Amino acid sequence: MSVDQELARLAAELGGVRPPGSFGGLAAGDVARLADAVRGQRERQADGLNEAAEEALRLVPALARGAVRKVLFG
Repeated sequence: MSVDQELARLAAELGGVRPPGSFGGLAAGDVARLADAVRGQRERQADGLNEAAEEALRLVPALARGAVRKVLFG
């Protein structure tokens, strides 16, 4: 992929925020690695948050967990 395509992919990983113009001077492979790293970190963060939520639900009495889960996670 070209640098412009990788910058667009990085912007998508950043939630639509375009990286600084100076990133255009990077090689396409470097931008690709950065986009992959951002995606990987977001996945790890989401996994950690899900794990923490499940751990917190263990503190809720078993009979109420379903209702609490529904309220919190829709």
